[in-house]
Amino acid sequence: MNPISRRQLIKQAGTAGLASLVLGNEALAATPSQTPAEGRLKQSVCRWCYNSIPLRDFFQGVADIGLTAVDLLGEDEWAIAQEYGLTCSMGWAPDEITIPNGLNDKTNHDQIIRALERMIPKAAEMGIPNVIAFFGNRHGISDAEGAANCVVGLQRIKPVAEELGVTVCLEVLNSKVDHGDYHGDHTNFGAEIMRAVDSPHIKLLYDIYHMQIMEGDVIRTIRDNQEWIGHYHTGGVPGRNELDTTQELYYPAICAAIADTGFTGYMAHEFIPTRDPMTSLAEAVELCIV
Repeated sequence: MNPISRRQLIKQAGTAGLASLVLGNEALAATPSQTPAEGRLKQSVCRWCYNSIPLRDFFQGVADIGLTAVDLLGEDEWAIAQEYGLTCSMGWAPDEITIPNGLNDKTNHDQIIRALERMIPKAAEMGIPNVIAFFGNRHGISDAEGAANCVVGLQRIKPVAEELGVTVCLEVLNSKVDHGDYHGDHTNFGAEIMRAVDSPHIKLLYDIYHMQIMEGDVIRTIRDNQEWIGHYHTGGVPGRNELDTTQELYYPAICAAIADTGFTGYMAHEFIPTRDPMTSLAEAVELCIV
């Protein structure tokens, strides 16, 4: 119930021991038979899942696979990604924005809004389309109060996001396995908030792994809530590992359903590889070309 957090993984320094996994012939040869550009979805990959690979080696491996973006990069990593022809598809939150202490509690608003007001102009300048935020843990707050508080906070940041064309994406996460007490643990909770805010630059980050755990019915949920979703994350269930036959989700059908909605944003792979990391990533990319 207490796995290493995404923030801890992001902050860990990469080790040189796995550099050969990126630079070796086997890994670099594992490019898809099609390129992501040939498909209807823009694919990306979350950096924290590959944190053992040195940053520049990872960027080179990602570019060699044919991806054009990396998800959840800190501000200090954005320019480095650009050196490899990559953009950051979702800017990672600064220290003032955490998963447990989110917009569902008004006492967190000033700190979160200040951080976003500082981050959004930088993201716009660098051509980064999205930045992340969180609903927060319940901490005894009711659904009605938490939702209302989120709307108040998002209304405050909405003008800056709309003016600069950067989308603030609030992530739905599971409270069953990974993020106990998290308030935004069902799509409907987030969608009602998005509906109340009603902005093209305030959206949900729909994490397929997390929502499969909490509610299932992924394709129907995507279709019903497409208007409120600005970004997707992948991951195998159970285990959050490769998107292969060991897990219960069939990603070709899910990706086709996303593409059929006319979605033009990014879908970022957020699974933890159990095999050669870059080979697993290349296989996932090919699987999701629709």
